[in-house]
This record gives sequence, C-alpha cells and structure tokens, in this order.
Amino acid sequence: MTLLLLFIVYAIGLAAGLARGGLRSVTKISAMPSGRPLTRVLIVGATGGTGRQLLARALERGYVVTALVRVPGKLSVEDPRLTVVQGDVLDYSTVEKAVRGQDAVISALGHKRFFAPTRILSDGTRNILSAMATHGVRRFVCETSLGIGDSVGRMGLYYSLFVLPCILPLYFWDKARQERLIAASNLEWVIVRPAVLTNAKVRGTYHHGRRIGSFLWTARIARGDVADFMLKQLEDDSYLGTAVGVCW
Repeated sequence: MTLLLLFIVYAIGLAAGLARGGLRSVTKISAMPSGRPLTRVLIVGATGGTGRQLLARALERGYVVTALVRVPGKLSVEDPRLTVVQGDVLDYSTVEKAVRGQDAVISALGHKRFFAPTRILSDGTRNILSAMATHGVRRFVCETSLGIGDSVGRMGLYYSLFVLPCILPLYFWDKARQERLIAASNLEWVIVRPAVLTNAKVRGTYHHGRRIGSFLWTARIARGDVADFMLKQLEDDSYLGTAVGVCW
C-alpha cells in the first residue's frame, strides 16, 4: 500500500511538472506576408511513422519537399520534387544547409531512447529554430504530444498513470523543453499535440482544439490523420501561436 501511494504521488508530481513545463497559453501571432506562395517545405523526422505520412502527403499536394534524415536508405520514396539531405538534427551545419531556401519547416522529430536522459528533441529543435531565424524561414509546425502543458491528463488514465510515469517520463520532459523553445521563438509556429498514434486507416475526420482528448479513456489517432492536420497548418493561420490537440 505504501509503494502504491508513493507511486501515485510520483505520477501526480510528474503530471504537475509536465503541466508547468509545457505550453499553457496562446501567443498572439500575425502571419507576415512573404510575397511568394509557400511551396518549398523541409520535413524533419521523415523516416518516422508520422514523418513518412507527412512526406507522402506533402508530395501528393504538390509541395517541393526536402527531407533531413540520418539514414537516407530508410526512405524508399522517389520523386522529382523530393530532395533528401543526409544529416543529424543535432549537427547545426547540416540543419542550416537543409533549412536554407525553404518556405516552411515541419518537424515530426522523435526517437526511442526512452530510458535515459536526453535532449535530442529540444536540442534538435533549437538548431531548427536558429537556422530558420538565420534564413528568414517563418512557418514552423511541430509535433509533440497530448499530456504536456494544458493538455496534461488528456491521453487517458492508462497513459497518465502508467505509460508516462513508468516508460516515457524523460521523453516527455524533453518534449516540454521543446515546446518552451518554440513558444519563445519569433516564428509563425503551431505545436500539434496528437493523441496516442496508431497505424490505423486514415479517417479524414478528427477533432482538434485546445481541450481535446479524454481524462478517462485512451485517446487515439492515425498517423496519417495527424500528417493531414499538420500540413493544413502550413496555409491556415487559425492556430498560430497555439499548442493544439488532435484526436479521433
């Protein structure tokens, strides 16, 4: 019983920390006219689950896409409008090279180093933000997750009381740092917080907003639907300066 109480206190403390650490407010941002259509997009994390969906759908919609990847062999897509740049998001020089000449950047950056302290997400995002400021690239759409800032608890009890405190606490701490860095930037940014990601069939319809998810049941969404929503944020200014949740 004592151990259970200690664990509950720990889980509540973690939730409180993630609530304070992530974004909790809306920043008023006005889009700056670029004088040209937004056609050239850099995708970071293109070999991941959401990243692959982003890549395929961006090409389908006619964007000229650059993919920054560590291992180009993981991408089997070939398209005349696709340029693959080999590099590491933690290496500023390769990030700066990939960002140069883009109209926007979409990040689906992730990793599987769940059980060790890491700053891959936050340090990688810092490099992206710096390179965008250097080259005057304004629009940034970044995937994080429900369960941070004002969305704490909205992945459902199973994730709030088991998955996050037992498996993903270090990963989510870094996501919280990532959100703070984005919010402190002077870019036209949108943070997209999906529910639990699945490889289910794309529905094409989903809920989105700042009060999305469930405190009881596990909220889910297909990666393809997340990619669809993220790409829409390239042209839609409705959620600029907002961390927006998305789920079925």
